[in-house]
Amino acid sequence: MIPRGVEVFVATEAVDMRYGFERLGGIVRERMRREPRSKNALFVFVGKRGQTMKVLWWDGTGTVVLCKRLDRSTFEIPQPREKGATSVVVSEATFEALFTGLRTQVVH
Repeated sequence: MIPRGVEVFVATEAVDMRYGFERLGGIVRERMRREPRSKNALFVFVGKRGQTMKVLWWDGTGTVVLCKRLDRSTFEIPQPREKGATSVVVSEATFEALFTGLRTQVVH
């Protein structure tokens, strides 16, 4: 279901996992300076405890929010290279590893 050939933006700060479509979209606009209805982009958010992830994606007809909670590990938020950056762009391979809960080094 996750599309191929997209840019993946991972928020560098933990997000309240109670947030839904509108609040996550607001974070994309205000903090990441991106448009949440970008067809070729995924926006990834990790919860404060690191066990839950939400992915915001616009498929061309509507907004999709995917949510995943890990049973035995935590998601690792990639650290930005630039001080003060609100998101990190990662490769699809890094996103897939992050999504499964693997420890990764960020590959831009």
